[in-house]
Amino acid sequence: MASRDSQRPNILFILSDDQGAWAMGCAGNEELDTPNLDRLASTGIRFENFFCASPVCSPARASILTGQIPSQHGVQDFLRRGNSAMLPGDGEEIEYMRGRRSYIQTLAENGYACGLSGKWHLGRSALPQLGFDYWNVHATGGGNYYNAPMLKDGELRQPGGYVTDVITDNALDFLSGQLESAAPFSLNVHYTAPHAPWGREHHPDDVFDDFHDNYAFDSVPFEDIHSNQLNKEARAATLGDTPENRRLALSGYFAAIVEMDRNIGRILDWLEENGLRENTLVIFNADNGMNMGHHGIWGKGNGTYPPNMFDTAVKVPTLISRPGHVPQDLVCDKLLSQYDFMPTLLGYLGLETPSDQPLPGRDFSSVLRGESRGDDTPIYVLDEYGPTRMIRTRAWKYILRYPDGPDELYDLSNDPFERLNLVDLPEYGERISELRAELEDWYDRYVDPRMDGAKNNVTGRGQIGLAGSEDYDKPFADDVEFYHAQ
Repeated sequence: MASRDSQRPNILFILSDDQGAWAMGCAGNEELDTPNLDRLASTGIRFENFFCASPVCSPARASILTGQIPSQHGVQDFLRRGNSAMLPGDGEEIEYMRGRRSYIQTLAENGYACGLSGKWHLGRSALPQLGFDYWNVHATGGGNYYNAPMLKDGELRQPGGYVTDVITDNALDFLSGQLESAAPFSLNVHYTAPHAPWGREHHPDDVFDDFHDNYAFDSVPFEDIHSNQLNKEARAATLGDTPENRRLALSGYFAAIVEMDRNIGRILDWLEENGLRENTLVIFNADNGMNMGHHGIWGKGNGTYPPNMFDTAVKVPTLISRPGHVPQDLVCDKLLSQYDFMPTLLGYLGLETPSDQPLPGRDFSSVLRGESRGDDTPIYVLDEYGPTRMIRTRAWKYILRYPDGPDELYDLSNDPFERLNLVDLPEYGERISELRAELEDWYDRYVDPRMDGAKNNVTGRGQIGLAGSEDYDKPFADDVEFYHAQ
């Protein structure tokens, strides 16, 4: 069996969709009962300062798998076109990941059985890619929670169940197939929860109604709609612009998290029942953070134009657990990013990190072994969304927007909620110059000039073609429409 002590450990990577770091019980949210996320935290490490590579789904997911930043792998917005020719409104197959290398491929080359159940959203969804053998994926990036379009063996199916249950059922099918194998496994379970839609019809009635009827949602601020809020969210989501709309949106969002947590419990129970828990490294992460009224924004980075880089959008919940091996009930405050996953997971397994380009990530597997990281601890993390770039230290955050702003500077020690933009105050000029130099030097080291997001018109309205390709004159949609109160 894959649990034999003589073998490398199994890997279970669980990824949620649009979940803020604030949105789980073990992070202090008393309105969210997440016993299975809390279970991972109590049997492992909760990371308080873990950041996405880009505050939108597709670029972040590509960075997790490849270790490259968006300005290397070329996926710089959510993929609006090229997911599947079988889908109405898309009708095209674009292999955005062609020529890229993932840590999954390295695992497969070293004897791992590699599976993906759930959201892919990196183009040409019917084609197994990046080293995955088992492939049972959502055909697009999200949508209805019932009758979701799923692709397996090149065929489109629409199971009638709740999609979070369906993704878990498929994951358990994969795991059951590993019981008689001597090889270790690597399974990625990518939920669409808690991404919109959040309407009552999309979630179990009893869970939705419990939140709607009994919760005040005091854990989430209720603020005036941000002046840069995009109206696009209103088409796919309930925008909390009135007290009742806010209650509806948060009821669906919280219900989706609770149902995902229940399904995570199903997988953890299966591992325990089959004696695999202690030899399986379990990682929980989200593709990006989420504003659910924070700063008056409803959405992630592309909830506004220009995209926002508030901590609520860029900080992601992260838990890593392996009882008996990873330190238990530990909170780690190191500044880390999704581009660190590839070198860390391979480093934890004693494998090399192959790449034809320099990778920005650091191997933090020593943390997972209970060792000190010493001088390798980075003093900053970086984030990008097209021409919007961020550098964040423990004390400062600087946001640079090419070509001419508006830029932002926040003193996080005295303003942790990022209320006061200091960028235009002359006394901070030296600080800005230092942070900008660090940011530009870092990106100069890692950007592929063909994929440089600073030079692309990425508006947050979706990617519709390959960046850096002569075949696509306009790879990014720009139909920006701001919210206007009714």
